[in-house]
Amino acid sequence: MTENRLVPAFSLIALLGLWIVAAAISGDPTVLPQPWALIDPFLQEVASGELPYHLFQTLIRVLWAFALAMGVGIALGLIMGRSERINRWLDPWLVVFLNLPALVLIVLCYLWIGLNETAAIAAVTLNKIPNVTTVIREGARATSRDLDAMAQVYRMSRWTKLRHVTLPQMAPFIAGAARNGVAVIWKIVLVVEFLGRSSGVGFQIHLYFQLFDVAMVLVYAFSFIFVMLAVEWLLLQPWERRVRRWRAA
Repeated sequence: MTENRLVPAFSLIALLGLWIVAAAISGDPTVLPQPWALIDPFLQEVASGELPYHLFQTLIRVLWAFALAMGVGIALGLIMGRSERINRWLDPWLVVFLNLPALVLIVLCYLWIGLNETAAIAAVTLNKIPNVTTVIREGARATSRDLDAMAQVYRMSRWTKLRHVTLPQMAPFIAGAARNGVAVIWKIVLVVEFLGRSSGVGFQIHLYFQLFDVAMVLVYAFSFIFVMLAVEWLLLQPWERRVRRWRAA
């Protein structure tokens, strides 16, 4: 058990070692600085308030897009997975949106809605809904028909059946969609900010890209990566293990 917990730490240390070697080989801190060269710029950005502010703006967009994409995606996935008739109608739409490049949706939302928060969140949400819907649809198809029959025998209401029969079976699929959703959504949010927002980590990366400041690009990139790793390890992975326990029992 202890060994399993240490593996991620050793893996990250190995990645850090690879970075140090690559920076030493390049020999040019303007191309790839050493990890310790980022400490001072990081502390300066934190002290000035710039880093916390832009991190917060990005996190708010991620949370909004995640909540909307999961809510709509779970509802659509359940409906499509439980009704073959509705699935036949909506499946072509799902295929179209699954294959529509994220960049196209982002640009169209900015053109149609404007360079504002609504367009930014809408673009990210529309990019993620098809993926969530696909995962949840397959989960809905995998639910036990025997349990459905049991719910019918006991004359459960739709809400009671959904809460006590359907959703417990769907929990691993919802957890999987959530983990994948967070990983994809924050990357799309950075692109959205890069292209058309005046705040956020993506905006700052765009600014320092124009200044050819590799160190500051890495400071903002790794700051948000660390936040999302904390979310993954402290929230999503424990939750996923918890909702999968009944299958291993």
